[in-house]
Amino acid sequence: MTIFDQYLAFLHLDRRMALDIDLGPLQLHLFGRSVFLMWITVAILAVAGIAVLVSRRPELIQKWRTWVLIAPAVGLPVWIGHGTTAVLAAALAVVAVTEYARLVRLERADTWVLLALAVLYPLAAWLRPSLLQLAPVVLLLCALPSVLGGDVENGARRTAFTAFGSVWICWSLSHLVMVLPDTYLLCFAVAATDVAAWCGGKGLRRMAWARRPLSPLSPNKTVGGLVGAVIGAFVILTLLGSMSVGLLIAVSIGGVFGDLLESMLKRQAQVKDAGDWLPGFGGLLDRIDSLLLVLPLAYFLG
Repeated sequence: MTIFDQYLAFLHLDRRMALDIDLGPLQLHLFGRSVFLMWITVAILAVAGIAVLVSRRPELIQKWRTWVLIAPAVGLPVWIGHGTTAVLAAALAVVAVTEYARLVRLERADTWVLLALAVLYPLAAWLRPSLLQLAPVVLLLCALPSVLGGDVENGARRTAFTAFGSVWICWSLSHLVMVLPDTYLLCFAVAATDVAAWCGGKGLRRMAWARRPLSPLSPNKTVGGLVGAVIGAFVILTLLGSMSVGLLIAVSIGGVFGDLLESMLKRQAQVKDAGDWLPGFGGLLDRIDSLLLVLPLAYFLG
């Protein structure tokens, strides 16, 4: 058996596992790949927890604590089903839209349009996915507040930022519902690939080619980080048994450029983070910027 055959055999292993809990009135009997993902998450958080405690670096410990809270906050709604995943997507979109509106200084009317779409897009993805095809029409309707208000001076700018936010945040997050049952898998892969990109940027920085920035927008996003992201995405997607060329492109390339996209907006706004309420990460946009590009790419390529 060749190495490639061994790789394919590992890739196609049955990753479904059972979880049986009998504690008096509490009885839980589950079987599926979601149980495997749960144990992988617990194992990685446990190992990472030991590592950050040994490092004694407060910023790493703070980030680890946030991850411990994020994992069940995302995993449980996705585990339950489409309806709760739609609620999760809407909640994330509302918070992200609020941060985005502050970042690009949107008018109140434009912000309300985005808040409405933050709820309507995930709702459509749950109840009538075909409605997502109306996204180009919604883009044009984002001009309504400026047109009806007769804003000659800033109307074009307001429309552009509102339309962009409607696609980048609201439409993209609705794909949390569209990619089910692989939603948690994708979120997990994106988070792991972000870490791999950071490790690639740090580990390869002695090489001149690896230190080359991908864009002037963010000198810390380097070719070495991109290489780390591709390798990390390949390893984690293989571990999860979901490796494909489409998903590899979506998770690695999409994740890195999603991060750069938010960097462009933050540079324009002259701020370091989109918010300051999420310990160790800044705002929600700072945490999900990679995911916003990965989700639709994974849906269409994966």
